Amino acid sequence: MSPRDLREWLETDGLGGYSMGTASGVRTRRYHGVLLAALQPPSDRWLLVNGFDAWVTTPTGEYALSTQAYGGGVTQPDATPYLESFAYEPWPTWVFALPDGTRIEHQLVRRHGAPVAALSWKLLEKRKGVSLRVRPLLSGRDPHGAQFVNDALRFELHAADGLTWWAPYERVPQTLTLANGAYTAAPEWLRGFFYEIEPRRGLDGSEDLAAAGSYTFDLSAREADWLVAADTPATREMFAGADAAVLGRSLRRREAERRRRFPSPLERAGDEYLVQRGDNLTVIAGYPWFGDWGRDTFIAMRGLCLATDRLDDARAMLLAWAGAVSEGMLPNRFGDAADIPEYNAVDASLWYVIAAGEWLDAMAAAERRVTGPTQGALRGAIEAILRGYSAGTRYGIRMDSDALIAQGVPGVQLTWMDAKVDDWVVTPRIGKPVEVQALWLNALLVGARWEPHWRQVAARVRASFLERFWSEGHGHLFDVVDADHEPGKVDASLRPNQLFALGGLPEVLIEGERAWRAVDACERALWTPFGPRSLAPDDPQYRGTMAGSVHDRDGAYHNGTVWPWLSGAFVESWVRVRGGTPAAKREARERFLATLQGQLAVAGLGHLTEVADGDAPHAPQGCPFQAWSVSELIRLERVVLADERQSGKRRKR
Repeated sequence: MSPRDLREWLETDGLGGYSMGTASGVRTRRYHGVLLAALQPPSDRWLLVNGFDAWVTTPTGEYALSTQAYGGGVTQPDATPYLESFAYEPWPTWVFALPDGTRIEHQLVRRHGAPVAALSWKLLEKRKGVSLRVRPLLSGRDPHGAQFVNDALRFELHAADGLTWWAPYERVPQTLTLANGAYTAAPEWLRGFFYEIEPRRGLDGSEDLAAAGSYTFDLSAREADWLVAADTPATREMFAGADAAVLGRSLRRREAERRRRFPSPLERAGDEYLVQRGDNLTVIAGYPWFGDWGRDTFIAMRGLCLATDRLDDARAMLLAWAGAVSEGMLPNRFGDAADIPEYNAVDASLWYVIAAGEWLDAMAAAERRVTGPTQGALRGAIEAILRGYSAGTRYGIRMDSDALIAQGVPGVQLTWMDAKVDDWVVTPRIGKPVEVQALWLNALLVGARWEPHWRQVAARVRASFLERFWSEGHGHLFDVVDADHEPGKVDASLRPNQLFALGGLPEVLIEGERAWRAVDACERALWTPFGPRSLAPDDPQYRGTMAGSVHDRDGAYHNGTVWPWLSGAFVESWVRVRGGTPAAKREARERFLATLQGQLAVAGLGHLTEVADGDAPHAPQGCPFQAWSVSELIRLERVVLADERQSGKRRKR
């Protein structure tokens, strides 16, 4: 491996907390850390332990086992000369080979269901006179921010009732610590850490961290174990009077057993996004900075839960969100530090209805009964959404006289292309966006299972769509009709949104020769190894790289940037226009699926990134671990491109 391997790894706890870093060990983001905990899962996140310095002493001298980057290009300590290998399965594991032949393995694993991180170091061959020193680097901050030298931080390590903990700040969660080494207090500030990715995002990349002291371990005598946890009733019970080595071994054994139950590494990666919200289940849209978003949750559910037969988990999510419908709308997101819902999405509610319909189909295929209360809750939520949209709700969302959904008011972003910088909505798409009509028709057909009159509305939607969205001159669908609420005004930009009218949803709106031409246009102009671009390169608004200031990056976000999650709709459309034959599926697996699978080792290891540059070499950008990107790859593997024999096995399980 490269000594400066900046590919990122992720460990989560199932609550919205995580540990995250790079293969080489150097922290390149303000979000990288050993222990980030969600105190009101999955919200109220705190970065408690940012990292550590580590040195090993052998009879031949002292060697670094960690790497820190400081401003001015300074790297101290620097373990890269000794880093022999890194593996991210089953959890992050580093092997260091020292010049005197000493080899040391370091592991980091999170405990599922609790905000705990367990770190260990061990000699791979017995040697005498080998000791390890580990210096924790502490903060106690919002993960989106940074810490600098201040007088408020307290360095003391407290001990009482069989527990030890740091409490650096008032009103910040305490950090429990447990180790089988000797602790020595040595308080100091370490100034000027540098996170090289942050300036690329238009942000400051500097930070100061506190070092309260260090642990010393005798590696020749035994493995070194250090565990840290956010202070909760569950972790207090776990840590009180515990032996670090015993607890560390138990945690790793338990996690190994849990992870072995997943059929593939990709499905285990998908599990990283399913987290608790109170007594319910939800989806973290992406790590490290997203929370749970309505739109992302129900797009991602299709791959994370329905394609993997996790039907009980899907039911829990559907029922949890059913109670959040207001004026016919599902929240787009909940605030990161509070549970205040934000109702600013035109498509989130429709994705909910479609996911509910697919769940009902999956339950029927599995010959599983849906109880009356569940049926009632889903039916009530679906009917409320359809009636709300047909009568009209927030932000000008309403069914127009042609049965299509109009939406949008100035200054608000409502579709999934939702970038906004200050008062600038980058892609407002006010009017009647193409994918919203496809979602609307599919949602109506779900509602028609109980209320037949919705089928009549769906027929009107289909007729209006066929009349209004096809552009013969362009050979593809318009992106928006009645743009800016001006009758007859169209946006003919070649964007991937039209794919949802061609595939990616249970019911398509365009078939035959027109569908073939539209898919072909998307393939020629939009397809990349990471998925479809968000805008054709020959468009004047196209931005091929996502770089520079926040303004510049968000300006490119949906104007050429590649979105891997759209691969599901693209590949499904591509296969559909070819009749869905085994030959078409085989070709799609070779041409598209294999390429996407190759990206699992490029940025967020074992995962797919949020976005990539539109221009070659399509550098990964945005969130390195994205739920709907992983979900759609799973859906492609398990559903869209599965052969009949595999599909039959799924239906019978």
